[in-house]
Amino acid sequence: MSDRKRSTALAPALALALAGSAVLLAAPAAHADVVDVEYKCQTPIGDKSAVSPIDIKAVKEGDGYKLTMSFQKGVSSSPIELGKGAMNPSAVIMTDGAEKVSVPVSGPPNPEAVPANTPIRITDLSGTYTPKKSGKVTFTAGVLTIKAMGTTTTCNPGNSPKPSLETDVTAAGGGAPQTGGDGGGGGGDTLPQTGPADSALALGTLGATVLLSGAAGVLWLTRRGRQPQRTRP
Repeated sequence: MSDRKRSTALAPALALALAGSAVLLAAPAAHADVVDVEYKCQTPIGDKSAVSPIDIKAVKEGDGYKLTMSFQKGVSSSPIELGKGAMNPSAVIMTDGAEKVSVPVSGPPNPEAVPANTPIRITDLSGTYTPKKSGKVTFTAGVLTIKAMGTTTTCNPGNSPKPSLETDVTAAGGGAPQTGGDGGGGGGDTLPQTGPADSALALGTLGATVLLSGAAGVLWLTRRGRQPQRTRP
């Protein structure tokens, strides 16, 4: 087999090997769990408690990340009916790892009236987290506040819940990652693939990487095959 034919036959195998490496590098770094949070609430009618599964998502937006906190069950109730738009929820999400901060999140008022003595379903709460350090960060449900009819109900997580989300974040300007401890992850150029747009971007980058790698492999093999043979004296 000639050198030209050999290089042509080996190029696809080399491209596949490089593609496999690229797939590993482009793999999502995010890990999310729906976590049961036991809220202990101080209400105008006494102390109440309830457990709600909490889901937290993060999507890259500009220099920051849009966080969305979702409640799958109601955590409090009212002795009287709450009219449409009478209840306003807010909360904080605690971060740990590369940096420790509290991120405020809030949501729209209740879209429908809530009957008396019925668990109040919290709307999705959202806010923006702008990291100052790059690295691995966890996101955990914090204090929930419900304001309705001139009253305030404060609900604290009473079971030390584990994080609902762990992912690599990138600070604007590539902030230096924290070393040691839980913040040792150096996710300088790794973004959490938590949304369809981010997934599409990762796939597009992967395709370009494979294409360039394949072309480079063919060029190298072709040049190697064209090395002039030495003539014997």
